[in-house]
Amino acid sequence: MAQHRLTYAFDAYCGWCYGFGPAIREFAAANADRIELTVLSGGLFTGPRAQPVGAYPFIPQADARIGELTGAVFGEGYAKAFADGTAVLDSADAATALVALRAQAPERTLEFAGALQRAWYVDGRPLSDPATLYAVAGAAGGVDADAVVAAYADPATRRTAEAEFREARRLGVDSFPTLLLHTPGGVRRLGGPMSDARTLTRALDQH
Repeated sequence: MAQHRLTYAFDAYCGWCYGFGPAIREFAAANADRIELTVLSGGLFTGPRAQPVGAYPFIPQADARIGELTGAVFGEGYAKAFADGTAVLDSADAATALVALRAQAPERTLEFAGALQRAWYVDGRPLSDPATLYAVAGAAGGVDADAVVAAYADPATRRTAEAEFREARRLGVDSFPTLLLHTPGGVRRLGGPMSDARTLTRALDQH
């Protein structure tokens, strides 16, 4: 039985979350026998913020900083998509895609989150395109890609994704990535976007 309950709030279109991905996955694997981890999409680009990537000219500079500090590698496909500037950053679509994948294998949610981020940050494939989701599901193995795409189109899946945005706000999340430990006294943040797996484990131990 898990000793600790944690929530990881991220966004598929968050560069810092992409950089943090290897650390959170290593941390989760190393502590699998004592933690229960819930992954929430946070909704970074929603409503009026869901704009073509070209509307955010500061992002390449931020990506360079993220790469410098975390070692994250941004792929050529992503660079081309950014140069084109027309792909829309829509976190609601991305979150819906994650919910559709999670329905197939809830225990693999963190893996699926990373796969979606690599589709965008490495290959430059927009997460609003069902073809991207189909490719991610097919590459994951053990997943019914047709069922995933059908779930993505189901309005109930979108409602679930939007409920995750509200839950993240209820927990007080105002930036991404955020890793929260649930304690009797409330939620406590563990580490930050540049924390490695060992640092996160030490922080957990201290609590």
